[in-house]
Amino acid sequence: MTPITMVEGRRIALSNLDKVLYPETGFTKGEVLHYYATVAGPLLVHIHDRPVSFLRYPDGPDGQLFFTKNPPPGTPAWVKTTPVPRSEDLSAEQVVVADMPSLMWAANLVVEFHTPQWPAGRPAVADRMIIDLDPGPPATVVECCAAALWLRDRLAADGLHAYAKTSGSKGMHLAVPLEPAPSEQVSAYAKRLAQEAERELPDLVVHRMAKALRPGKVFVDHSQNAAAKTTAAPYTLRARARPTVSAPVSWEEVEACRNPFDLVFLADDIAPRLARDGDLFAPLARLDRAGRLPGGRS
Repeated sequence: MTPITMVEGRRIALSNLDKVLYPETGFTKGEVLHYYATVAGPLLVHIHDRPVSFLRYPDGPDGQLFFTKNPPPGTPAWVKTTPVPRSEDLSAEQVVVADMPSLMWAANLVVEFHTPQWPAGRPAVADRMIIDLDPGPPATVVECCAAALWLRDRLAADGLHAYAKTSGSKGMHLAVPLEPAPSEQVSAYAKRLAQEAERELPDLVVHRMAKALRPGKVFVDHSQNAAAKTTAAPYTLRARARPTVSAPVSWEEVEACRNPFDLVFLADDIAPRLARDGDLFAPLARLDRAGRLPGGRS
């Protein structure tokens, strides 16, 4: 029998709690749900009022993975959705994970949480910029850190604040809070930054995706700012061999990184980090940290 749990007055059926989703560590579905309950506070802040896309992996990272923007079949009526018109479906909607019951319902589906850089109701008007740093082997997150530090300082010269997190895979994301600006303008600015980084750091950075250019270098991916693109949310688990997390990190940690394992964080690492450091991404939700896009307009 599937157990029914009451979460803030909502009935949620939680299934297969003993199922091992991460065989390398024995991490179970029950532990996945416990993890999301533990990080609900900061996670809900960062996905607040944003349409969520799900990368589902119900049989673990070695099973079938499928990405969905539409509300999954059986989505309860009390789960909030928002219109997100698409060219192929003008009536399309997406889930908004607005509270603890919605979070636990979604976590029971076994998902990565991905969000766009714009909030619900304002498609293609971004209030943050994302720069995805993707290392081409043999480069690692260590090289990403070097690129991130250059980008942090370059963004500061334009009056913008950058915050770093691991991707939960092999790279790193930089997030920049913005005064609302058209996604097209944010994308153009991010591309200029990537091109400038390549000019200034030619032995470290590339701004084009071509595989032949990437070995040993960091691809500065500016494309995540396109209105249709999404990025792994802060604190989401990833569908990897181990229960890695897309974890916010301090600039001190970025500066000190000398080994790829320095910036690998598993689910069990996050609660102690939050207790010690608080939410390192909290400034993203503060209006006073949002900067004006150079050359842009609100």
